[in-house]
Amino acid sequence: MARPPAPTLPALDGRGWTLAADREEVRFELPTMRVLAHTLVYHDDALRERVREATGIDHTWRFFFATRLGFEPPLPPLTGTASVYGSVRSESRDAFVEDLRERGVGAIERGRTERARTETGDRVSLTRYRGRYRLEEDGGPLDVPIAGLLGVWTHDGDFRLAGGWYPEQSLASTLNGAPETDPNEFRNELIDLVRGTR
Repeated sequence: MARPPAPTLPALDGRGWTLAADREEVRFELPTMRVLAHTLVYHDDALRERVREATGIDHTWRFFFATRLGFEPPLPPLTGTASVYGSVRSESRDAFVEDLRERGVGAIERGRTERARTETGDRVSLTRYRGRYRLEEDGGPLDVPIAGLLGVWTHDGDFRLAGGWYPEQSLASTLNGAPETDPNEFRNELIDLVRGTR
């Protein structure tokens, strides 16, 4: 089966991001077709190292992913992406929440959805999420508030998905000895990465 090519990403050099996965898979199945995905996943290994050195806790605190979808059989030329947009957005939201759960995030709540423009001028639907990552520490369990974001849109007739998560509060206020982190900076960078994905 023909897999979709990888999405094109904004420059990540010098930002501390490291490619963690490059995978191709059947993302989900609709009644009349299979949805194929090519996904790139990046982790902020620079932040992970800073926190590990300061606290001894080794964890991925931020991730970013981008996916390009393809369909088997191909979408009909006249109705195209519009005919499956609702299904793709719904299935993508479910898959994103499941991914967060697999990464150890609980108490996940979906927030508001808003519209924005990508750097290429496409309209992207951005859905916000909140949850809590539970760490087991010597003093007992510790919950770290997490914020997530998922973008869904079409570009040149193909679907794009992009998003990620980040600590919603400074890690210094949550973990003893952790460095100060800026959740606003994390959020803005994640939005920029989503908007810059093609």
